[in-house]
Amino acid sequence: MITPTEVFKSLADETRVRAILLIAEQGELCVCELMCALDDSQPKISRHLAQLRSNGLLLDRRQGQWVYYRLNPDLPAWIGEILQVTSKANADWLKDNAARLQHMDGRPVRESACC
Repeated sequence: MITPTEVFKSLADETRVRAILLIAEQGELCVCELMCALDDSQPKISRHLAQLRSNGLLLDRRQGQWVYYRLNPDLPAWIGEILQVTSKANADWLKDNAARLQHMDGRPVRESACC
């Protein structure tokens, strides 16, 4: 089971926090969507997502050329609550990221949600 220390260490980086909050809000995002939303490079985004995945916060799935990330459904409820409260309380902090994502050209189409 993931501990509070592990959760907060995992989220001690702005890129990881923004990414996980966007994923929590959207349900699932691929690397290219996060690159657009966060205005950052693929290697940096992928590295941060890999850390969140290895810490048990995210799960991924592959669909063709895309790799999609979502919150691990087995996370304790308190983690989801923290993410939800943080997202709501910091909507202004995330508004530019959300706007870039909303206006992204060529967003991949999901065939179906996984699990």
